[in-house]
Amino acid sequence: MKERIAKIMARAGLCSRREAEDWIRAGRVTLNGQLLSTPAVTVSSQDHIIVDGNALPVQEKIRVWLYHKPPHLITTHKDPEGRPTVFQNLPETLPRVISVGRLDVNSEGLLLLTNSGDLARFLEHPKTHIARTYRVRIFGNVEERMLKLLKKGLTIEGISYASIDASVEQKQGANQWLTLKLYEGKNREIRRIIQYFGLSLSRLIRVGYGPFSLGTLPLEGVWEVPTKTLYNDLLTLGYLKEGEKF
Repeated sequence: MKERIAKIMARAGLCSRREAEDWIRAGRVTLNGQLLSTPAVTVSSQDHIIVDGNALPVQEKIRVWLYHKPPHLITTHKDPEGRPTVFQNLPETLPRVISVGRLDVNSEGLLLLTNSGDLARFLEHPKTHIARTYRVRIFGNVEERMLKLLKKGLTIEGISYASIDASVEQKQGANQWLTLKLYEGKNREIRRIIQYFGLSLSRLIRVGYGPFSLGTLPLEGVWEVPTKTLYNDLLTLGYLKEGEKF
């Protein structure tokens, strides 16, 4: 089965698909001994790809892990302020992984980890319209007007936020638990929106990302998605096509 060469390069972990296309146009890639000038080329496992004079790395099987992030950890490989990070907290048995998006230092819940930069970029991109589901605890009264405005979408300080599905899950005295489903995941989106309505947010837990669910994974727990399950999930999301290897 043949695939676009940029996709193969990205899967090998060298770069994103867009970067691969730029590298090809810049004359950095040869295919079967011939310098490529256009990325509009499909290749198979029998083709020989050279990038910057080096053979394309062997493509690793795509893997995804679910991690239950606790609060107070930074989602980065290294923090200049010396604060503890998610990656310092992972089991040593894991290979080098990257996160799919981030959870800020005070947020908790589901963080996806993968060995594929290409898959991470796909899952993060707003155009894929993948739902991120959160449970949030709010101090204050949530009015029906707020839920309707969230569903419609709103603009705060010049930043437009797309439609958010919101529902009141539970009331505990002056606190309320809400379930929010977002499709963009802009920086600190939920916190800014809650503040805009004059409410106070005390907990933010991500419980779902597309077909991946936090479920009963314990705090700081790590679980690898089984190969068959992951393959079916990536088919459903449109990252893979039927019969395509990964």
